[in-house]
Amino acid sequence: MTSCEERDILNGITGAVNPGEVLALMGPSGSGKTTLLNLLGGRLIQSTVSGSITYNDQPYSKFLKSRIGFVTQDDVLFPHLTVKETLTYAARLRLPKVLTRQQKEKRAVDVIYELGLERCQDTMIGGSFVRGVSGGERKRVCIGNEIIINPSLLFLDEPTSGLDSTTALRTIQTLQDIAEVGKTVITTIHQPSSRLFHKFDKLILLGKGSLLYFGKASEAIVYFSSIGCSPLIAMNPAEFLLDLANGNLTDISVPSELEDKVQMENSETETENGKPPPAVVHEYLVEAYESRVADTEKKKLMAPLPLDEELKSKVSSSKRQWGASWWQQYCILFCRGIKERKHDYFSWLRITQVLSTAIILGLLWWQSDSKTIRGRQDQAGLLFFIAVFWGFFPVFTAIFTFPQERAMLGKERAADMYRLSAYFLARTTSDLPLDLILPVLFLLVVYFMAGLKLSASHFFLSMLTVFLCIVAAQGLGLAIGATLMDLKRATTLASVTVMTFMLAGGYFVKKVPVFISWIRYMSFNYHTYKLLLKVQYQDIMPTVNGIKTDSGLKEVGALVAMIFGYRFLAYLSLRKMQLHCEA
Repeated sequence: MTSCEERDILNGITGAVNPGEVLALMGPSGSGKTTLLNLLGGRLIQSTVSGSITYNDQPYSKFLKSRIGFVTQDDVLFPHLTVKETLTYAARLRLPKVLTRQQKEKRAVDVIYELGLERCQDTMIGGSFVRGVSGGERKRVCIGNEIIINPSLLFLDEPTSGLDSTTALRTIQTLQDIAEVGKTVITTIHQPSSRLFHKFDKLILLGKGSLLYFGKASEAIVYFSSIGCSPLIAMNPAEFLLDLANGNLTDISVPSELEDKVQMENSETETENGKPPPAVVHEYLVEAYESRVADTEKKKLMAPLPLDEELKSKVSSSKRQWGASWWQQYCILFCRGIKERKHDYFSWLRITQVLSTAIILGLLWWQSDSKTIRGRQDQAGLLFFIAVFWGFFPVFTAIFTFPQERAMLGKERAADMYRLSAYFLARTTSDLPLDLILPVLFLLVVYFMAGLKLSASHFFLSMLTVFLCIVAAQGLGLAIGATLMDLKRATTLASVTVMTFMLAGGYFVKKVPVFISWIRYMSFNYHTYKLLLKVQYQDIMPTVNGIKTDSGLKEVGALVAMIFGYRFLAYLSLRKMQLHCEA
């Protein structure tokens, strides 16, 4: 049994940044750069954090989300939307309500030209299986998503990761251009080139969560030389600073104070090359900063800012500001959902799967006869397979919905782009028009090849029954996916659940033991199978396979209850996930 031990991720960080400046957060991996950035951007509001972060002398409020842009390290974008569509949807959701739709769309076009994306504006973003824009263009689209609201403060988490030096330089130049018009830019940077390093106005150097330097980037080398750490060979300033932050003094002079300290201690503390160990170097750098610079910087921060009340009030409102009404959010997300997922729904693989299954069923049950007992038993097998197929297929499609979109949902909700209820309803209803097309094609093939009841009312009632089954099965998939948010566990649970529902569906076992018979009433396969039998044989005979051919209202009521019940469970699970993320 392991004991939970609290660790300080960040300790004694002090600094300030003004409009028109680009502040770089540097340090080795695990030094606390991303944690500090998340704290500054209001993404980590926890009771365990001590200290204060103020904006114009005011504490963080949810209103500030509309004034802060936050670009995450991972490029979280929809792969099937074009660059222009991505930025247009962001503009329509995030820009203030006072602007018209045309004004919002014009702002999206302006951002495209501002970031030099006009050549690829009609190209898909792309992803793992879809060809799209380049890495640098994708990063600029992510930046465009945030600067579209004209934020006063822009945070970026390692915007140059994975980019070549020229593309990285262009990205940082873009940030400098943004800052020059009076914005404040704060970015983490891992290992910039020397040209990149000179683009930064201010620098915070972190080592193991402690502050090693804060001040002008151009004066960092001078400061470290003043405490006895200067490069012995010509090297990139960023490499020199990262070596210091790691406690590595190779090709760097050892301060005389540190040499004396090491000689006074055991000779074991020296490394093979005669340099002091990293822990001793780190301790020396932290102490040097605390004694020489920290007090002066803290005094500057404690001095009241010369701000008038109007400027302070701009960040003091506690109310959220939505860029669109609930209905507008729903409509925008509905259209975006259809555009994004129509490529998956109408892939040749899926169409071939459904149509080939339909043709095989039609051939196996070719012009079956419903007048004889044997013929009706054969048709009951076909109807049961239809109930199982359209119960199984949508569950495993819907399971992927929320786990796959979790990153996008977390990113957009953190920026207050829309209400969770508008997203959920748009996400679940945008699938319905797409879900109706393939079952219609399936039934058009199977129904007439198999020789089922040839009348318009019977066909459309069968279609409605299958559609009810699909929507109920989708609800189960959404609920499982939203509750577990893990594809492997969700697929396992869905497999067991669907298999149980299928076995309890009333076809394989007619006399189910009392202690387990309740499962069949929770099975959408069972209710769909009964409804399909009733549609086909209601006006022929009173019972089929022991099932009464009555009006079927009970089965319809049960399926409708499942449609809403499962979706409500999925919504509660998403709401719980959001609260957990914001806690």
